[in-house]
Amino acid sequence: MNTGKVDVLLGLQWGDEGKGKVVDVLTPGYDVIARFQGGPNAGHTLEFEGQKYVLRSIPSGIFQGGKVNIIGNGVVLAPDLFMDEAKDLERSGHELRNRLHISRKAHLIMPTHRLLDAAYEAAKGKSKVGTTGKGIGPTYTDKVSRTGLRVGDIFENFQEKYAAHKARHEAILQSLNYTDYDITEVERKWMEGIEYMKQFQIVDSEHEINNILRSGKSVLCEGAQGTMLDIDFGSYPFVTSSNTICAGACTGLGIGPNKIGEVYGIMKAYCTRVGAGPFPTELFDETGKRIRDLGHEYGAVTGRERRCGWIDLVALRYAIMVNGVTQLIMMKSDVLDDFETIKACVAYKQNGQQIDYFPYNIEEGIEPVYVEMPGWKTDMTSFTSEEQFPEAFSNYIRFLEQQLETPIKIISIGPDRAQTIIRK
Repeated sequence: MNTGKVDVLLGLQWGDEGKGKVVDVLTPGYDVIARFQGGPNAGHTLEFEGQKYVLRSIPSGIFQGGKVNIIGNGVVLAPDLFMDEAKDLERSGHELRNRLHISRKAHLIMPTHRLLDAAYEAAKGKSKVGTTGKGIGPTYTDKVSRTGLRVGDIFENFQEKYAAHKARHEAILQSLNYTDYDITEVERKWMEGIEYMKQFQIVDSEHEINNILRSGKSVLCEGAQGTMLDIDFGSYPFVTSSNTICAGACTGLGIGPNKIGEVYGIMKAYCTRVGAGPFPTELFDETGKRIRDLGHEYGAVTGRERRCGWIDLVALRYAIMVNGVTQLIMMKSDVLDDFETIKACVAYKQNGQQIDYFPYNIEEGIEPVYVEMPGWKTDMTSFTSEEQFPEAFSNYIRFLEQQLETPIKIISIGPDRAQTIIRK
């Protein structure tokens, strides 16, 4: 039997690593691109031919003509936001109707899920997680508690199902004393989004993907957020509500683990984090601000300032382990082009003891142990091959590969599709 291949591409830090650009660069080598988890808080930014695009739910392979793109069952979908995103792409000349398929088992984010998101965050007081307020967490909560509304539900007795779910949510909001809201307009647009979604191919994505593989074609699975936000293995409770790791591709698309080949792990040459939660290498000084400004570290969807710090190799080793990463991709190397000194965290000090593994709790008492290296002080943004790299940058790559015991195969030196160097 001719069996195709499934490769997985995912973030190894706290999200925002630049997955969208890399999916776009790798897409020519695959027949199908499939998104396996997450919701519309995940903004994948792509830049090419002078245009900038932000994708929230639609896979990043949509810009490469003729490729099928699948939104998997592990994704939670907001019909109104999906409609806005899809119409923007259609207006810019990208044909979607025949190339974008949606799993009928994907769960729907209702307008009342967003209200619940806000109500739950308000109730937490000082211990807020820092959600984006898009209703993603409450949607996954309904999914796990077996009370969710799925894409497949829109074709039969939908109004009755919707009304029952809405009434249940409103009772919870009442119990939380969260009653000052009006979702009339949001609901109207949401229902318009439901009708718009019906124009797309709604599929049993697990059957579709496995049939694609049986025909010998290849699939690239795209994750959202990053490993350190995984519901099981991230910095809990400051995490997202889904499995962002490689195993999430199996459950989020219906793929057997024996089908997975390459696992591409994406990291920045430094570290960022959005929202609340522990961040051992965070910089509160001018260096942190400089990294933020040079890297334009602001959320693609929310516009929130990202917290910035030096690369954390303890967390990266952990992420490589739980994902089974076979190749590393380093983004935003150019942001560090003008620094005199580069630092990398190689271990933590916890309660006076040095450790080189990622512990159960990194919320307090963690002090990073740094190695310092000379910076390369070279503008690399116009380079076209690794032979042009300055010696100090080549040394930095070698150091990272030794520490992480994984090859760095792709290096990004700018936001454009063309600013990507694939190493020999």
